[in-house]
Amino acid sequence: MIALVDCNSFYASCEQVFRPDLLGKPVVVLSNNDGCVIAANKEAKALTHIPMFEPAFKIKQVLQENNVTCFSSNYTLYADMSQRVMETLRTFSPIVEEYSIDESFVDVSHYRENELYEIAIKIRDTVFKNTGIPVGVGIAKTKSLSKVANKFAKKVPENKGVFVVDSEEKRTYLLASTSLKDIWGIGRKHAIRISNTGAKTGLDFANMPLPWVRKEMTVVGERLWRELNNLPCLEMVSLPDAKKGIGTAKSFGQKLTDYHLIEEATSYYVAEVADLLRQQGSAANCIEVFLQTNRFSKSEDQYFKNILITLDSPTNNTIKLTKEALSGLRKIYKPGYRYKKVGVHLHHLVSENELQMSLFHEEHKVEDSRLSKAMDAINSKYGKNKVKLATVGNREKEWALIKEHRSPRFTTQWNELLTIGKKG
Repeated sequence: MIALVDCNSFYASCEQVFRPDLLGKPVVVLSNNDGCVIAANKEAKALTHIPMFEPAFKIKQVLQENNVTCFSSNYTLYADMSQRVMETLRTFSPIVEEYSIDESFVDVSHYRENELYEIAIKIRDTVFKNTGIPVGVGIAKTKSLSKVANKFAKKVPENKGVFVVDSEEKRTYLLASTSLKDIWGIGRKHAIRISNTGAKTGLDFANMPLPWVRKEMTVVGERLWRELNNLPCLEMVSLPDAKKGIGTAKSFGQKLTDYHLIEEATSYYVAEVADLLRQQGSAANCIEVFLQTNRFSKSEDQYFKNILITLDSPTNNTIKLTKEALSGLRKIYKPGYRYKKVGVHLHHLVSENELQMSLFHEEHKVEDSRLSKAMDAINSKYGKNKVKLATVGNREKEWALIKEHRSPRFTTQWNELLTIGKKG
C-alpha cells in the first residue's frame, strides 16, 4: 500500500505558519519579481477574480478590495519547510519518494490493512503538529490510485483530508466520483479522445478494453489503466536520479543596458548552478548562456540570443564554468537594448567520478577541486556567497529580483529568526 501525502496550498501555508494572524484570510504568493499569482490558499481561491498565473498588476485593485495579503516568493523558506515535512514522513516509513516540493509517496505496506486509516490520520496530524503545514493523505495499492484518493480526500469535506482505498467497493466508488480531467496522467488531448467514446469518469476509463487503451494511448496509457485497476506498475523511487541538466534564469529587477551588471548577474547564476552540480556529484560537458529583452513589451526593440559552449573536458569548477560563460556572454551581448533576463544552463551531465578527458588535457591549477570544496565549506557555514568570485561584484541590488513582499527566511537565517514580544 502506498500513501500520497500532499501539502495544501503549500507556499501560502508556509507563510501562514509564521503569520497565524492570517489564518482564515486570503493569501497569495507571487512569482519572481512579484509578477504573477503562483499560489493561493483556499480563501483566496474562493475569490473568483483572482485566477492563477494572472499578473499581479492587473488585479491590484481586486487584491486590495478583498484585503488579500501578498507575499513575494521565498523559495529558501519553502525548501526548508518541505524537508521538515519529508523528515516527518520518514518517521512512518523508511521508503519515502519525494515526488515534488509539496508531495511525496510513502510506502505503508508494513502496516496492517485494518490500521491504515488510523495511520493516515496520524500522518496528517503529526505533519501539522511538527511543521504547521496541513496535508491530505490518500492511500491505495498503486501510485495512480493513491493520487486520485488524495485529491478526493481534500475535495470532499467529510473526508477530513484522508481517504483509504482498502476494498474493491471503495476503488469503484472513488473512480466513479472522479472526472477524467482529475486523473493523474490523463492530459487534455487524451481526455478528449477518451470522452469521444462516451466515457466520463475514471471508472469508465478503467473499464475500457485494454487493446483500445494500448492502441490510442501507448504503453503510458496502458500503465495508467493497469494502475487504476489495482495492478501496480510504478515502483517506489527512494533515491531520485541525478538531474540530466541544471539551470537558472531570472528576470532582472529592472531592465539593464550596462554590460558589466549583466556580467555580474551571469557570474552569480553560474555559481548557483555549479554549486548544485557539485552537490549531486556531477560535471558538465556543455554550458549554455542566453540573453533576452522583455518579449512582452510592444514599445521596445526585441532581442534574444543564446550560445552553447562545449567544454574541452567535463567540469564542475565554478572558476572554469564562469570563464566559459562570460566568454559566451561577450559574444551574444549586443549594445542598444534594454535587457530583461539572462540564463545559464548546464548540459550533458556525467558523474564526476567517471570523467572522459581529452587526449591533451592538462589539469590547470584553477580547476583544483580543493579550492571549490573550501569555498563550498565556508559558504555552507557562514552563508551564501560569503566567498565568491570577483566577477560577481557587489551590486546585486541593481539587478536582483524585486522582493518587496518577501517574508523573512525564518528557518535558515539567524538574523531573520522570528521574534516574539516587544523589544525593551
